[in-house]
Amino acid sequence: MKNQYEKPKTARGKIVFFFWLNLPRLILLAMVGLIIMLSVTISDKRSALQAEQEAAIKQERPPVNTVVMKTVPTTISNRLNLPGSIEAWTKLDLTAKIAGTVEDVPVKEGARVKKGDILLLIESDDYRIALERASAAYKLAKSEFERDKSVYSQGVIPTAELDVRETQMQTTKADLDNARLLLDRCTIRAPMDGVIRRLDAKTGMFLGVGDPIGVMLQIDQVKAVIGIPESDITAVRNLDTVTVSIQALDDLKVVGRRSFVSSSPESAARLYRLELAVENPDHAILPGMFVRADIVKQKRNNSLSIPFYSIISRNGEQYVFVEKDSVVEKRLVKTGIMEGWMVEITKGLAPGENVVVEGHRDVEDGRKVKVVKTITDPGAYAL
Repeated sequence: MKNQYEKPKTARGKIVFFFWLNLPRLILLAMVGLIIMLSVTISDKRSALQAEQEAAIKQERPPVNTVVMKTVPTTISNRLNLPGSIEAWTKLDLTAKIAGTVEDVPVKEGARVKKGDILLLIESDDYRIALERASAAYKLAKSEFERDKSVYSQGVIPTAELDVRETQMQTTKADLDNARLLLDRCTIRAPMDGVIRRLDAKTGMFLGVGDPIGVMLQIDQVKAVIGIPESDITAVRNLDTVTVSIQALDDLKVVGRRSFVSSSPESAARLYRLELAVENPDHAILPGMFVRADIVKQKRNNSLSIPFYSIISRNGEQYVFVEKDSVVEKRLVKTGIMEGWMVEITKGLAPGENVVVEGHRDVEDGRKVKVVKTITDPGAYAL
């Protein structure tokens, strides 16, 4: 069957023929392009109209009352506040070194004593007699040795006999020293300066070797013992001093020097033992008192910090509103360490800027505000 259209021979005819055959397609493409252009134009007009409406609404809405804080460089610390208790620096359990009947106890429980003070007397008659016997035996053995030594040089007695005399003298000398030591132990003296915590021995009581006499505490210096969590032990190891407050003494604050940190946990809670040396010359601090340790893990000087409640967190972002010329600007920030309810800002703020700390949840970027109060010390502002 023959094509009902014959293709023209000339170039102009061919062009006209091409457009004639593809006219529906070209019209469709033109309509699609027109629709796209109209859509883009309408979208731009709509965005511009919406922006104009928002600007008009912002101008029409009254300013939001706000409180702002002027950022100034300050010092912020990462702290731990942990409980603990006071222990005596040294605790001694006193025991009898000889057997005998208690003759006198010249001190009382709770008394302060100095090193060398008499704590207890044991009847000494038996030990005095033993000392006199040992002394007499030594004198005899010594005189016999001296006599034989003088004649030995003349060759009257053999060397073996002189050696026997010398051995006897040395043995009696040891017995004399032992008798003198036992007699001296009848008087029990304080081995250090301290306080008598408990007295078990009473006048007339018979004591055997190793029987308890009492307990003595050294509290001129005491230990503040704190349990440190495993996550914080590395930071605490590097500290030299820690401030502790003693609740029983109206939260008295004293500085303790690090004296010991355990190398392994000492409880099922995995707490490491930290011992702080605290001077206690007036004995006001007593063993058993509860303390709170203020441990500074990190300290940053000349840093910017703001109340943590002034930061808004949404969609993975943290931001604040900064006021300038009665208009707020949304500002993304990065935070650092915290102390109490203050948080360090490491990025996003500069010194001297006004951060909205109240009313910030009622504004948006570009909103006009009315500053009713400007603060520099957030601690002086009560929410």
